[in-house]
This record gives sequence, C-alpha cells and structure tokens, in this order.
Amino acid sequence: MQHLTELLNIFLHLDHYLSDIIQNYGTVTYALLFLIVFCETGLVVLPFLPGDSLLFAAGTFAAKGDLGFGILFASLAMAAVVGDALNYEIGRRLGPKIANHEKLKFINQAHLDKTQHFYDKYGAKTIIIARFVPVVRTFAPFVAGIGSMTYQRFLQFNAVGALAWVAICLAGGYLFGNLPVVKNNFSVVILGIVIVSILPAVIEIVRHKYLKSN
Repeated sequence: MQHLTELLNIFLHLDHYLSDIIQNYGTVTYALLFLIVFCETGLVVLPFLPGDSLLFAAGTFAAKGDLGFGILFASLAMAAVVGDALNYEIGRRLGPKIANHEKLKFINQAHLDKTQHFYDKYGAKTIIIARFVPVVRTFAPFVAGIGSMTYQRFLQFNAVGALAWVAICLAGGYLFGNLPVVKNNFSVVILGIVIVSILPAVIEIVRHKYLKSN
C-alpha cells in the first residue's frame, strides 16, 4: 500500500519531480526520460510507469525553455519505437510457452486478456490505438509478438503510433502546460489525463461484460 501511495504521489507531482531532476542533472534528464518511456513500452512487467502524464510534463518544461522540444520528440519517439520492438520480440520468444498454457508468473493474465480483446476488435490498428491506453500500451506489442503478425507489419504500426503518441502528448504539455489554470491545478490535470487515458479501456471492458451477460 505504501508503494502504491508513493507511485501515485509521483504521478500527481511530476512537475516537481521533473523540475528537481532538470535542476540537479541537466541534460542527463533526456536519458532518464528515454529510459522511463523505453521501460514503460518495452518491458511487460512495468505497465505502471508514467507515460502520457510524463510526456505532458516534459512538454510543459520544453515550453519554459528548460528542455528542448526537438530533442525530446526525437529521443522519446525513438524510445517508444525501440521499446515496442523489444516487447514484440519478448512476446515472440515466449509465445510457444503461452500457447502451451504454461504459467508465466510475471505476467498479469487479466492485462493480457484485456489486450487480446482490443486485438479482437481493432486488429493490427491496436498497436496505434494502444499507445493512448495505459497498460494496454505495454501489453499490445507483447501480444503482437505472440500472434501471427509479421515484424515488418508490426513495425509500420509501431512507428506511426509512437510518433503520434509522443507528438500529441508533448504538444499538449507545450501548448497548455504553462497556462495559469493548468499550472495552479497541475496534479488535477495529470489525474485527468490518466483517467481519460484509461477510460476507453474501462468502457470496453464494461461493454464486453454487459454483452456477455446478455
């Protein structure tokens, strides 16, 4: 419970944490942001890391001149593409074990099932749509690797999704992050971003359960 509270605190006060990091570590901040985005998209065991909210916060600091927007966009888009590529490869290698119903303790089966539901509905476009849905974003490339999607086809959707996700979230922070109403209510805005991000997944799950019960 304590770890969950600490994680929520980081989510809601990204502006303070990121400000301290920039002041103390300067350009190393880019490497740290790259690592977080890479791990959140590339490691199926880390879906809880900040994604949309972190990019929004980074865009806010870019607007203030503390970070370079171009460097952020290039490095974080690369992190998202490479992260998904790694996740795809992990899924491809673990696919046979999952197909044989072997239990993989480090994988949340509920998250896996939810992502599979997205694939059943949206097909390969899930790779793009999932970029804007926390948790599903982390599991989508993993499930793609397990399935029959070729890497060449996956890479196309991976690149488009990564560029769109990073551009939209960074631009959102850059354009709106420093508005007085946002600055004075930053934690509320970040919480709103998280809620809006997971809302489509929640709606899909509820709708699916409702249809199944009827």
